[in-house]
Amino acid sequence: MLSLDFIRENPEAVRRAVADKHDAADVDRILALDSSRRSKLTEVEALKAERNAGSKEVGRLMKEKRDEAEKLKSRMKELGDKVAAIEKELAATQEELDGLLLRVPNVPDDSVPAGAGAEGNVEVRSWGQKPEFSFQPKAHWDIGEALGILDFPRATKISGHGFTVFKGLGARLERALIAYMLDLAAKAGYTEVAVPYLVNRASMTGTGQLPKLEEDMYKLAADELYLIPTAEVPVTNLHAGETLQAEALPLKYCCYSACFRREAGSYGKDTRGMIRVHQFDKVELVKIVREEDSPAEHEALTADAERVLQSLGLHYRTMLLCRGDLSFAAARCYDIEVWAPGQGRFLEVSSCSNFRDFQARRMGLKYKDGQSKPRFCHTLNGSGTALPRLVVALLETYQQADGSVLLPEPLRPYLGGLERIKS
Repeated sequence: MLSLDFIRENPEAVRRAVADKHDAADVDRILALDSSRRSKLTEVEALKAERNAGSKEVGRLMKEKRDEAEKLKSRMKELGDKVAAIEKELAATQEELDGLLLRVPNVPDDSVPAGAGAEGNVEVRSWGQKPEFSFQPKAHWDIGEALGILDFPRATKISGHGFTVFKGLGARLERALIAYMLDLAAKAGYTEVAVPYLVNRASMTGTGQLPKLEEDMYKLAADELYLIPTAEVPVTNLHAGETLQAEALPLKYCCYSACFRREAGSYGKDTRGMIRVHQFDKVELVKIVREEDSPAEHEALTADAERVLQSLGLHYRTMLLCRGDLSFAAARCYDIEVWAPGQGRFLEVSSCSNFRDFQARRMGLKYKDGQSKPRFCHTLNGSGTALPRLVVALLETYQQADGSVLLPEPLRPYLGGLERIKS
């Protein structure tokens, strides 16, 4: 979240962020409540000071002028009642203020380009070339079903639309990709963790999914638990409420998990195949860093995610998101989009975000360096990468005229030396 001090000192920047991110946070109400709260605090402190002074005077008068002492005691009771009433008002004001602050989006970094949506994003680099074919390339759903490695009808039968069954070499391919990406992350210095797929409301609030995105989450109401939309939630919250030592930073974690998203508001989009699904696997990269290091760590994190696609020989482009396309919690973000030749378009396969202290402030995550009071950490994360669209790009990029699919060399050791998937 943003601090009240920041909102108070930069109201126009916050209002612009709210507008750019198509949000409805009530900045004016926050400022009005803050002003009222500070006024009441001043008033209650003055009343307490008067009451304290009066209480001492009552003690002195009780020995000399009992009538005056009784009158003063009556006045002290009135002051006490007034203090209690104002403190009750303060508690209600603070509760409303806390709720409103949780709904204010992060302010984009100054380097983020202006723009209202995806068309405002800026390509900062690309890698590789679009593959050429001597035949009309097929879409992954046709390739996968012909090879017997994807079964969408049975996934729909058991769970509904937006789910996938990987079968045979399809399941092995997915498992191989997970192991491969975790190994790449380990070589880049990330510590692997395995975390729960169910988290509490505090964890979802800490990373910014709640309360803003509640309709997109799967909730187990009876237990007040949520299925994770990404491993970002449990992994970043590993250190919630902690004060870390500066010399221990950066902390770098990688994590494989299943991810669950209702995709509310996306009905009718990408209904074929596995472009938009409710459950998918992903390897997540998470960093917890010092404030001054976060810009460089963001670039390094993005490079780590890009390395997956480079090593697999997949053409991609890296886009710097504009203000209007940033997520609620992000201050700056790169989307990595891989080329899917069977569909003739780029697909987002990773978002690498710098949240600055936005998440850390929500979850109480700080660090101290011995030279100043504890500061809030900066948090970053990115997919390294998401599995469904990576599989889509692999199948469509490496498809052959005979219907088989070549496997990139780095994956072959994870599949017992297998060179291609064929029927």
